[in-house]
Amino acid sequence: MSRSLFDDAMQRLNTAMPYTDLDDEIALRVGTPKSCLEVSVPVRRDDGSLTFYRGYRVRHDNTRGPTKGGLRYHPSVTLDEVKSLAFWMTFKCAVVGVPFGGAKGGISVDAKSLSPMELERLSRGFIRQVADFIGPDVDIPAPDMYTNERIMGWMMDEYSTIRRQHVPAVITGKPVSMGGSVGRADATGRGAYYCIRELARKHDQSPSSTRIAIQGFGNAGQHVARLLHKDGYRIVAVSDSQGAVYHPDGFDIPSLIRIKEKTRHVQTVYCDKALCTSTAADQLTNEELLELDVDILIPAALENQITSRNAQNIRARYIVEVANGPITSEADAILNSRNIEVVPDILANAGGVTVSYFEWLQNRSGSYWELQEVHRKLQAIMAREFEYIYDLHHDIKTDMRTAAYVHAIKRLGETMNAKGTSSYFSNGNQR
Repeated sequence: MSRSLFDDAMQRLNTAMPYTDLDDEIALRVGTPKSCLEVSVPVRRDDGSLTFYRGYRVRHDNTRGPTKGGLRYHPSVTLDEVKSLAFWMTFKCAVVGVPFGGAKGGISVDAKSLSPMELERLSRGFIRQVADFIGPDVDIPAPDMYTNERIMGWMMDEYSTIRRQHVPAVITGKPVSMGGSVGRADATGRGAYYCIRELARKHDQSPSSTRIAIQGFGNAGQHVARLLHKDGYRIVAVSDSQGAVYHPDGFDIPSLIRIKEKTRHVQTVYCDKALCTSTAADQLTNEELLELDVDILIPAALENQITSRNAQNIRARYIVEVANGPITSEADAILNSRNIEVVPDILANAGGVTVSYFEWLQNRSGSYWELQEVHRKLQAIMAREFEYIYDLHHDIKTDMRTAAYVHAIKRLGETMNAKGTSSYFSNGNQR
């Protein structure tokens, strides 16, 4: 029987624990989700029929503060997946030092098949089902795969209606006009971009000579591509769920983003004002994109894209995980043996939760920041944590993922130790 996604996620914790002097109870507590909720959401379709959708919300750990994590709409959403994503969120929050624990949620649905009104009914219906499970001091959702700021706005509005008061801090990633933060929309991609800049500085790489392939051209993939392209990096391949395109000279990323937003598909074009013309490119599968000979590979789509089946075929020198869990633990071992350096998801894509924290702070205080301040604060946090983890992985002679988990578990362990663990209570220190 294949190992569950959650068990695979736990393997990363088990690998990191020997590098700490923490009580084994820490691993036990972090390995046990605090609470899991499964709901059924009825939606009246536009044709008058009724459909029920299964939804989930998992609060993994609240040791360091209220739980925090996205909500995704995807047909493959399961409780095991949501538990794993919540687990990763706990470590992600600890890595960047924000005072949150991890949570995650999702609905098993093909969001593309719903009309805008059906999507609104589903989103508001989900909040009605979980309203007693979330709150600005308890659990704060945010956007994720196939959800966006409009959906977050509906959800915040529905929660406020239920509570009979305006509660903007219950949801982050909202429209700016509804209390959202400037800089939140591109925060995940921007955080990864800051990590890539630090990586390039460590290895003395120049943008013009660095070839990059990006699997997944959704919100995060588009934003990291846009920022890297602006700096002069060559984005030689991108993909969406339909397939990939490749050209060794690179693409004009603003043109690809423009046509993707218009048609919902990646197409190789060059746009000059209102005129877009097709350009030459090779058609590849998503699997083939992963195995391209590039300097940096950015998986920005789904989990489990690099496994024991294809890890030996990866030719990138560096991998920067913008998606959550794109590499399995078995693949990690293969990549490490081949000296392929991985900037792990709990660091590389932590820009989203960091700016969500900024939004939560602004909602609580009623004072809102300028875009430049958001970018400055985000860059400072991402550069600081990258530097620490990069140095740590050399100091303890392990890979960056393990170093990131060691860093996070130490922060979690400090708080758990302050509350008392078995080592304290078993030594007659109850007084």
